[in-house]
Amino acid sequence: MKHNAENERIKRQYFLFLKEAKRLNEASIDSVTMAIYRFEDYNKFKSFKTFNFEQAVGFKNFLAKQKAKLSGNPLSKSTINSTLRCLKIFFQWLYLQTGYKSKINYTHTEYFNLSEKETRIATTKRSRPIPTIEQIKHVINILPTCSVIQKRDRALIAFTLLTGMRDAAIASLKIKHINFNEDYVFQDAREVETKFSKTFTTYFFPVGDDIRNIVFDWVEYLKEEELFGEGDALFPKTSMTIGSDGQFKATALLTDNWSNASPIRRIFKEIFERADLTYFRPHSFRSTLAKLGERLCQSPEDFKAWSQNLGHEGVLTTFLSYGEVQQDKQAEIIKRLKLSGNVDNKETIKLAKEFIDKMAKLANS
Repeated sequence: MKHNAENERIKRQYFLFLKEAKRLNEASIDSVTMAIYRFEDYNKFKSFKTFNFEQAVGFKNFLAKQKAKLSGNPLSKSTINSTLRCLKIFFQWLYLQTGYKSKINYTHTEYFNLSEKETRIATTKRSRPIPTIEQIKHVINILPTCSVIQKRDRALIAFTLLTGMRDAAIASLKIKHINFNEDYVFQDAREVETKFSKTFTTYFFPVGDDIRNIVFDWVEYLKEEELFGEGDALFPKTSMTIGSDGQFKATALLTDNWSNASPIRRIFKEIFERADLTYFRPHSFRSTLAKLGERLCQSPEDFKAWSQNLGHEGVLTTFLSYGEVQQDKQAEIIKRLKLSGNVDNKETIKLAKEFIDKMAKLANS
């Protein structure tokens, strides 16, 4: 038996709750779906109404012995913790539903918890390798540009550094979203796959005119040589044909966008490996830009504008309470930072500390 009809019905209600009430995205709901399925499979698809602490403890011990399919290594504490957390929240929600409250003991959901030590290991943030701007530019400079595919891939790397955009958003961008007169990208959530469907404007980061020019030349090439229109993809997917060796090869561009970010990640992996460098994910470029912001920003307002430009309030979470910077002011600050050059990092730290202290006093007043 690979499913339980009663379980399926209540799961559909829960997934709807996560989507419409909790506003989780598809990726997050998929993770919950997998966690619940793992538990059901372990529990031989018994009714959720039979849930008890023994099932929770047994499943927790079962996970500890499992291995990841791809690597063959034991499941990480992080994976185990997130799986158990999903189940704990699910059964706590289930307890509140008609027909389940009398069947489920709420306190038994606590048996999904890991030990304090295991939880600390699972939730410890580990630093990921972050590329320097010099490394990224080195990769860009050694990339060949003989074919249209090579031109696209080079511009893709440059654009990611120039804007710090998320790969899913980049995959869905159209030419009309980029403005070289004002040097910005308009991330319109009606058409662009932004996180939390947020619409915002990203101004080009001060990473060098050489990077901007690569992107500019790419757009001009699309318009003049490939005859692309404003509604066509900024980074189009490829047309595949069968080569003389009988293998599929990318030979030309279509006007369509990629359906997801997987091709972008594959391109990044291949390019960095060819350059004999560690594979840096597209998302790691955002950390590179955050580091650059720490060096260039001189005031809390600068930090806030830099954070807004990434479309992510958490780049410097200390400054969350600073409030919104108006769009014209955001553009002014980013452009001013481009001209300011390097800033003494000690001064940046001093100003940031003064702001933290001030906000702490306000919070306690």
